[in-house]
Amino acid sequence: MLRQVAEGVLVHESEFVQSNAVVVHGRAGVLLIDPGVQDHEMDCLASDLSGAGETVVAGFSTHPDWDHLLWHARFGAAPRYGTARCAAAVREQLSEPDAKARIAEHLLETEVAGKVPLDLLGLITALPAGTAQLPWEGSQVRIIEHQAHAPGHAALFVEERGVLVAGDMLSDVLVPMLDLNGPADPIEDYLSALRLLDAVAGDVEVVVPGHGSVGEGDQVRARIELDRAYVLALREGRVPNDPRVGPSARPGWEWVSDVHEGQLQRLAGKK
Repeated sequence: MLRQVAEGVLVHESEFVQSNAVVVHGRAGVLLIDPGVQDHEMDCLASDLSGAGETVVAGFSTHPDWDHLLWHARFGAAPRYGTARCAAAVREQLSEPDAKARIAEHLLETEVAGKVPLDLLGLITALPAGTAQLPWEGSQVRIIEHQAHAPGHAALFVEERGVLVAGDMLSDVLVPMLDLNGPADPIEDYLSALRLLDAVAGDVEVVVPGHGSVGEGDQVRARIELDRAYVLALREGRVPNDPRVGPSARPGWEWVSDVHEGQLQRLAGKK
């Protein structure tokens, strides 16, 4: 079910790791950001939009992880944008003939096995490098590109509505997950991304993470500071004072502590 978080901006939360799809109303239709995970949920979202007389005129994938690259036939053939780096990463991933089969095999270990439509995965239109505004007929949407978490990751700032769509950052349930396979200094890339988000935080009233709860008001800066403290703790090799890991982790999310331990070990191996 769609829930309004600001005027003209609605969120649909998936049952799978609290994945958030975001709908932004425009003059001729809606912008659909990271549209969802399970087939029945996206079908429900398409029905909600159709019932409201809305069509999807543009899509956007915040980064090239599989769960942000999905689509449903009922959303139509609108262009699905991503940054140039994101689109290049997707092309490289899908150039392997068994790419979708490997994703499907990975999903067999999850509760969404057989429920994720992969036929329209990753059909991303690359925006020109350095594009700062999303090309669509609606509220101004600023593209804040960075290299934290994944190549060509971007947050979208719906400026007129004060809504920051953060992608896989600023979550209340997931710790920052670094791109340990790519950049030479993943920690500095993450800290740089947080500085970019901090620069707009004063104008943000609502933050929508890729996974987790929507945050409002002071929670925006609080989440930036929590993520920064976590990344600095990783850099220093110490246990972070973070409610998302350890004994204080939310029930059902204890596995995030395993993610944290894995990152500590990987970073120790890089030194």
